[in-house]
Amino acid sequence: MGCVCSKHLGGTRTRHENISLLASQTFFSDAEVEVLHELFTKLTSCVSSDNLITKEGFQFILTKDTKRRSLSTERMFGLFDMRNDEAIDFGEFVHSLNIFHPNSTQRDKALFAFRLYDTRQTGFIEPEEVKEMIIDVLEESELMLTESIIDSIVSKWEIDISLNFADI
Repeated sequence: MGCVCSKHLGGTRTRHENISLLASQTFFSDAEVEVLHELFTKLTSCVSSDNLITKEGFQFILTKDTKRRSLSTERMFGLFDMRNDEAIDFGEFVHSLNIFHPNSTQRDKALFAFRLYDTRQTGFIEPEEVKEMIIDVLEESELMLTESIIDSIVSKWEIDISLNFADI
């Protein structure tokens, strides 16, 4: 899929070179990338035979449910699928997890979170997007709030914060 490690990491020498390349492009050490490779291999073995994670596989890994649509899972998958080819390979997996590394900047973490909630990809987080995400999280948690309580939360959010991409 274009990445040096998109299908298999190959033989020992090639594998080591690819691990080192990913480590040099992220905050992870060679040893940490190796552990991430083991995790990725275990995850993909549960959902595919081609060392890739599809949207359905990603949802299964996160929720153990492929039937219910999850907006937050779809958004997270979209952020991990950096090439927008409907599959996450090992390189994308490592680069995406790099955002959560302690040495990743607060700005990069904020941009990732912003993109997660900017569901319409307009550069603004709009009240309707906040409401959609609240409803989605409540459904995933099997919690129920009335429409008026959700509207109250969104209204409070609108008063307290108005974010756009330029603010980050």
